[in-house]
Amino acid sequence: MPLPLFALFLAAFAFGTTEFVIAGILPDVATGLGVSIPFAGYLVSGYALGIAVGGPLLTMATRRISRRSILVALTIAFCLGQVACAMAPNFAAMLLFRIGTSIAHGAYFGIAMVVAVSLVPNSARGRAVALVLAGLTVSNIIGVPAGAAIGGIWGWRATFWAMTLIGVMALVAIWLLIPQTKLERREEHHLGREVRVLGRQQVWTSLIIMLALMMGQMVPFTYITPLLQEVTGLDAMVVPWVLLLNGVGATLGVFIGGRLADWKLMPSLIALLAVQAGMLVVLYLVSPYAVPMTVAIFIWGALNFAIGTPVQARILTWTADAPGLASSLIPSGFNVGIAIAAVVGAALLDGGYGYRSLPVIGAVTLALGCLVALLSALQEKRSGIAPPVPASA
Repeated sequence: MPLPLFALFLAAFAFGTTEFVIAGILPDVATGLGVSIPFAGYLVSGYALGIAVGGPLLTMATRRISRRSILVALTIAFCLGQVACAMAPNFAAMLLFRIGTSIAHGAYFGIAMVVAVSLVPNSARGRAVALVLAGLTVSNIIGVPAGAAIGGIWGWRATFWAMTLIGVMALVAIWLLIPQTKLERREEHHLGREVRVLGRQQVWTSLIIMLALMMGQMVPFTYITPLLQEVTGLDAMVVPWVLLLNGVGATLGVFIGGRLADWKLMPSLIALLAVQAGMLVVLYLVSPYAVPMTVAIFIWGALNFAIGTPVQARILTWTADAPGLASSLIPSGFNVGIAIAAVVGAALLDGGYGYRSLPVIGAVTLALGCLVALLSALQEKRSGIAPPVPASA
């Protein structure tokens, strides 16, 4: 792994952990802030909306500033956000602090993806994306289970203090390893050109697929702890180990997805979407049974991130001539889906459907995403249009 990619990986790990760790400590956070578990789920929605809306705006507002400087500033913002969350006096403050952190998160991933692909040849773009995404998946292996365990032993506020320490380590890595080179100077693209590339069908269909993927992942994952405790019957101290297996699967998936993206992107993507739709049906069927449920969660996690890599590689390929706004929309697309998923999950629970019903919504949306991918691939084949030439660095 090139050292600059390691720095991007470490910061991705920090941002990924703080986004997803809330699922592992959600009941404790709800109790500590005096709200219900479904209502506490809006901490997930708020974070996701901050990424989706604030991330692209911040990316465009800072497009004349060097990427290294922005990455340093965003990581500092992350550290301050963790301190604020650790000291949050009530739910409203906690929500506000998480939204502030999430805006930095959204801008970070858009910029980090552009930097990552600029460091490797075109033939390795899928693997470069996979390396940055590995920060998210390793956050599920180490960060989320560890954060849940820390919260269970010392209280949920200790989880955010631990996140502050990780943020400081990421800041040092970025400061030392991301050089001020010509590869990361900001190009002067006209905003109109940036917006026009979003009209390419490969881009907007990929964003739709992202929404479907996040519904399949985050409707169940937002409430994974109460699902495992109340439906599967697992003890609270066992849940972090199941989350660990989910993260292991996710890490395997992201590298498999990177290889598939560099091999045959669209056929692989279509097949993965179809398999994942079926996997969510399996998740629903086995949820009352501990061992099958644990195995299903491992496979489900692998497929989630195996799908995410080719989707992002496709967007980066088809926006290579104007990557600024489009790259910032990658985390936005994912997090609009996350926000919708958390709201839909809360609505199902408030409507009395129970935690077991959550994978069903994901199965339906993944099936629709598979159909969109198939139609998009057919249209692309008929048109015969080649991807754009990357903008000069």
